[in-house]
Amino acid sequence: MSSRRIGDWAIAVGVAAILLITGLSKQHSPTSLDPLGYTLLTIGGLALAARRRAPIAVLVATGVCALGYQAAGFDVPAVAFLFAVYAAVRAGHRTITVAASVTLLAALPLAALASLHDMGAAFARARDALEIAWLIAAGAAGEALRQAERRADEAERTREETARRRADEERLHIARELHDSLTHQISVIKVQSEAAVHVARKRGEEVPEALLAIRDAGREAARELRATLEALRDDSKSPPHGLDHVPALVERARTTGLDATLTIEGQRQHLPAAVDRTVYRIVQESLTNISRHAAASNASVRIDYRPDALVVRVDDDGKATSTMAPPPGVGLLGMHERVTALGGCLRAAPRDEGGFSVRAELPVQRTP
Repeated sequence: MSSRRIGDWAIAVGVAAILLITGLSKQHSPTSLDPLGYTLLTIGGLALAARRRAPIAVLVATGVCALGYQAAGFDVPAVAFLFAVYAAVRAGHRTITVAASVTLLAALPLAALASLHDMGAAFARARDALEIAWLIAAGAAGEALRQAERRADEAERTREETARRRADEERLHIARELHDSLTHQISVIKVQSEAAVHVARKRGEEVPEALLAIRDAGREAARELRATLEALRDDSKSPPHGLDHVPALVERARTTGLDATLTIEGQRQHLPAAVDRTVYRIVQESLTNISRHAAASNASVRIDYRPDALVVRVDDDGKATSTMAPPPGVGLLGMHERVTALGGCLRAAPRDEGGFSVRAELPVQRTP
């Protein structure tokens, strides 16, 4: 038995003992109803052991017992009912508790009248058995504790939400730091070593083992870093937008007056979830930039499925030129970061014939 249950039973037994002692100490003429009265005093006290599990049932039981032993001639205060009022209000049953209290206050004089046969004396005994001030105090105590517990729960939830938010912010900060400090260097090592191996083999020279080890280590480090960044920057809570939603983006761009077209080449294949989301974000950001800044009338979105990569290209005929390239904004930096984290490459620059072009190549199969 838990310590809480032991405490509940201790209170119930204590209240039952007080009621019995009070009933025995009161001077009254012995009647045939005495055994019933003592039984009701005991039951009324012991019922409090269940006040946490069934507060309404205990409220009704203690009220009925109070009426019963008053009718049997026992001038004993309704102490158990006050405990039940406190428990019911603490559990949030305020309306039912008020209704039960009013009912008991109205019924107590009638119960006392059964043994006294005098209306004035019956009202006096009923007033002594259960005063309104006692009821208000018991209810107020229960409501105060209920509000305190609710505030404590809300404070705990707030602390947990704050801790989760700070953890997410720290996780993203770590991802940015890893990307800024390691991705570029590892990519340089990987590209340079692979280029060196390629040149040596093309010349027919023997590739040094150390160079092969550097190349393999660079590949493995790049894979591990991409996996780490994907885990740290997991955006699974975001809406599941992907390639299937790109046509809606193009259609939405048309509503702004932009003549946007979508071309899909190659055979559709299953894509990793991160690649699928990244393609959507690239097209979304590119079309948004065209609508806001490019002053373009036409835009084309081309998606090319290749055996080991997916190529996304968004072109416009806006005002950008090779001599007046717009400075990269947060959106372009974010696209570059997403693509690089997946092991791909991104080029965003003005076209020779005018306008701007965004081209991203995303690997769909990891290099063994």
